[in-house]
Amino acid sequence: MELREEVRPPGPFRLPRRLGRDGVTRRRGGVIERLLHDEQGEPVAVRVAQRASDSVVFGARARRRESAAHGIARMRFALGVDDDLREFYARFKRDPLIGDSLRRRPWLRVDRRPEPWEALVWSVCEQLIEYERAAAIQGRLVAKLGRRWIGQGAEEWASGLRDLPTAAKVGATAPAMLQSCDLSGGRAIALRRAALEVAGGRVNLHDAEPERGWRRLRAIPGIGAWTVEMLALRGQGRYDQLPAGDLGLLKLVGRILSGGDPQARANEADVRELFAPYGEWAGLAAVHAAGL
Repeated sequence: MELREEVRPPGPFRLPRRLGRDGVTRRRGGVIERLLHDEQGEPVAVRVAQRASDSVVFGARARRRESAAHGIARMRFALGVDDDLREFYARFKRDPLIGDSLRRRPWLRVDRRPEPWEALVWSVCEQLIEYERAAAIQGRLVAKLGRRWIGQGAEEWASGLRDLPTAAKVGATAPAMLQSCDLSGGRAIALRRAALEVAGGRVNLHDAEPERGWRRLRAIPGIGAWTVEMLALRGQGRYDQLPAGDLGLLKLVGRILSGGDPQARANEADVRELFAPYGEWAGLAAVHAAGL
């Protein structure tokens, strides 16, 4: 069955023109396409397009109406189409650090993932390496372990698309297999342990109060503050979470504090101090400042 929803964002909005290089999201013409799965593992293919009137149209195809609704809801979250950012604009449009970006790009959003599990996996993959290499690792993980929609309903909408493997699948995968995707040994073990925590229900990534889950993840060697803060910002919609250990932010704040030295690097405490005035908007402010 097919389901359609049309949304008028509460402020300036644009569909992202550039998609990640992990291969899980596809653009055909002006339409973004993505394969997702609901809580029962049912596949749903989602398409998103923006009208000239600025309304955003979501379409989903699935075997059940509930699955289609789930897919649309998760893509609405990922794109931030329902987020009302007018308070953020009003408070900081003249800010010396991010005001210019806000005035030029008021539609800019956090690069969210449709599911928090995806944000967690991708954050582990992106630890301490350049993005191009991380995206290649992500693509290999999806190619080797990811889910496809096979059978009736897959034609046209979902053909060629893949979704991430489940936490249970990753938890049951040998670290050597994960390393074959170019993950380091330590990150492969950390990812598998995190997957076991999620699959076993000890970490609920959809919890309205996720702090307990964050603490459990932080207890895993190889998962630090940056990984959990990226999960919170990109996968749980927490604008207040600042990934202060991000290399782009360390470079940015280093240049500011040094008076322009391109080689300077700040520390995490310096980053948190500089972004403290943005409060509950610190994560979004970092996107405008450093393109997280």
